[in-house]
Amino acid sequence: MAISKERKTELVAAYKDFLSSASGIVITEYHGMTVTQVSDLRARLRDVQGRYIITKNTLFKIALQDLGWPVPEDLMVGTTGVAFGRENFPAVAKSVLGYSKDFPDILSIKGGVMAGQILNAAQVDTISSLPSLDELRAQLAGLIVQPAAGLVSVLNAGVASVAQVLAAYVQQQEEAA
Repeated sequence: MAISKERKTELVAAYKDFLSSASGIVITEYHGMTVTQVSDLRARLRDVQGRYIITKNTLFKIALQDLGWPVPEDLMVGTTGVAFGRENFPAVAKSVLGYSKDFPDILSIKGGVMAGQILNAAQVDTISSLPSLDELRAQLAGLIVQPAAGLVSVLNAGVASVAQVLAAYVQQQEEAA
């Protein structure tokens, strides 16, 4: 069924809107996904601030070109769905990869685009193993707090040593008296 020119313009605008807020995309190929399965994938991605849409390849290529993103021509064939990652792209990649491992017969990872680079499926897998934004924040907080905790323990040990010396001196004076 042919799509009207107005509808094509709307789709390109929607794709541009999704891309403008994305830090990366995962390009997938789907086979026979039910509405329930697509909804389940979308729910998983919403949990990590991602979004999944089924795309029209030619219109999505136009949106990529208009925004200056690299166009992965070889990935944009067949039935294509795209997962958009906002500020937490590794978590989005991990969610899509997990779903494709749970349902390998209906969803496969073709590749992706991040930071102006076209990625193959193996590179998307590598990105999915990176820590999430929350995990990085926790690690950074730990690095910041660790030296302060060490300083506190050194200062406490010094004060305790002085207190022990004074207690021993007082006890020695009491025994001498």
